[in-house]
Amino acid sequence: MSKKLTLDKLKEIISTLISNGKRVIAPVEAAGKYFYREISEADKVGFDSEIKPTNSIKEFFFPQHEKICGYCYKGKELEVSDADSFIGEQVIFGSRPCEAAALPILDKVFGWDFQDNFFQQRRKQTTVITLTCVPDEFCFCSSVGLSPAVDFGADAMLVLSGGEFGVRIFTDKGKAIFGNENLPEQDNNDKTTESPKIKFDAGNVQNYLSEHFVDDVFDRLTVRCLGCGACTYVCPTCHCFDIVDEGGAFRGERVKNWDSCQFPFFTLHASGHNPRPNQSARQRNRIQHKFRIYPDKFGSILCTGCGNCARECSVNLGVLPYIELLDKKSKTNDK
Repeated sequence: MSKKLTLDKLKEIISTLISNGKRVIAPVEAAGKYFYREISEADKVGFDSEIKPTNSIKEFFFPQHEKICGYCYKGKELEVSDADSFIGEQVIFGSRPCEAAALPILDKVFGWDFQDNFFQQRRKQTTVITLTCVPDEFCFCSSVGLSPAVDFGADAMLVLSGGEFGVRIFTDKGKAIFGNENLPEQDNNDKTTESPKIKFDAGNVQNYLSEHFVDDVFDRLTVRCLGCGACTYVCPTCHCFDIVDEGGAFRGERVKNWDSCQFPFFTLHASGHNPRPNQSARQRNRIQHKFRIYPDKFGSILCTGCGNCARECSVNLGVLPYIELLDKKSKTNDK
């Protein structure tokens, strides 16, 4: 059984969390689009299953700019100071399920050969409440084993039906938000939206990429790519970053900044050599990483089918056109 509540009751819960000092993030409208942002009042939240925020919730676990440590020379002595710890709980309301599903995938890379305490601490102190979504033409979650109502990475889920919200609780964190509420119960058959049709076979794509590192698909499609990196910044699973020292010779900070494999300087060597000298090679690396390299290493596709990469691409590209063509070629080769 799942619990059910009205929009007013949901806003009351959010207002209580804010008044109790918790950081609350939710979809809010700005300049005609929706973005996941910290909110100060519940009335600003957009609770509609058709909302597709432009950014990703990953930035609340893996910020665009993050201090690792500080440094300061005092005379001849170098003093290094730790970054401030992430203190306080945060709750993300209204995340799309494909956004939440990215978090267990990212756990693997941020807890692999090096334990990234910055990411892990935020994960421990964050509760994720998803809202089942209505797929649009860019969505392909079902092609990577997910759905508009998948519970992967979520602590609780809201199911909008008839102006009210069914509440499905999956973890103790979710129970802490909704468990003490006196909410009527209803069947677990809360109305959910249909999954988008399956557009490719991920297994076929993985096998094909393993055997075809060089393929004309990348040259053919990438001719219209601008190399702007927008697809990687709005992607919930892309996680490239650079570490740089910002400041002066005597005082400053060592920081992590988001980077992108789609930028020419990303792989540029000090010698001037670049092993990925053109946009075709950079797109090939991105597709190989998401659908072959990461699955081979961690057992998970580095993509949740959210469609952000195409939805926010100025030339309407994204990863799907590549994958569909590679899948088609894999089936042709099998004959």
